Order: sequence, then structure tokens, then C-alpha cells
Amino acid sequence: MNVLFVCVQNAGRSQMAEALFRLAVAGRYEARSAGSNPAANVHPEVVDAMRELGVDLAERTPRCLERSDAEWADVVVTMGCGDACPVILGKRYIDWELEDPAGKSLGEVRGIRDEIAARIERLLSELEKKDTSSGRS
Repeated sequence: MNVLFVCVQNAGRSQMAEALFRLAVAGRYEARSAGSNPAANVHPEVVDAMRELGVDLAERTPRCLERSDAEWADVVVTMGCGDACPVILGKRYIDWELEDPAGKSLGEVRGIRDEIAARIERLLSELEKKDTSSGRS
């Protein structure tokens, strides 16, 4: 199962989501993230919030969303990219309305990070149920 996380700059929400998803799945599924208008770097406040969990995003470079990313994905999770995300028939799309962490205090970014983590847990529960019901595991 391949999951793509998309936001505008790929410098905050989608980077945290990809990293948190990878931590939670421990190799069972694949993840990528991208942005419709990528920034030069991951937001420093996001780097700080993720370091608290032992995840270093300082060297990550935001990526531009390509049609091939959406084609690769089984599930596309959007976070504020709107119509910029290519729609591929047969893909599952989920929209998470989350605040952009850019320029927020560390406490506010922690709240966004923790909300993303909770949503990932719910998504994983759905994916695992689907795998179990389809005979995959």
C-alpha cells in the first residue's frame, strides 16, 4: 500500500505526515510527500517539533508534486493543496483540514503534529482492516 501526503509547500504538514506514517508502519507500507508549490526548506519550527520525537527533517528537501506521485499512490492525503493535486481515477483521496504550521510557535506546531499522528493512527487502522479483509497482511 502506497500513501502520498500532499500540502502546498511540502515543508510542514506533509513532511510531518510522511515521517510519522513511516514511523508507525515500520516498513509495512510505503509513503511519500510532495507539494504543489514547494518551499526551499522544511519549516524550522517543524524540524524542532519532529526532533522531539527523534525524527530529523532538517536535511529533507521539499519536493514538487508530480502526476507520477499520484499514479504511484493507492491513497492520496491532501492537506490544503486544493485543485493543484492531480486527480487519478481509481485512487482514494482523503482531505485533512489542518492548520499550516509555518510561522507558528513550537507549542502550536506540536498540536498540529499530534493531530496528524492521531489521524495517521486512524488511517492505519482502516488500511489494516482493508488488508485483512482482502487477505493481504
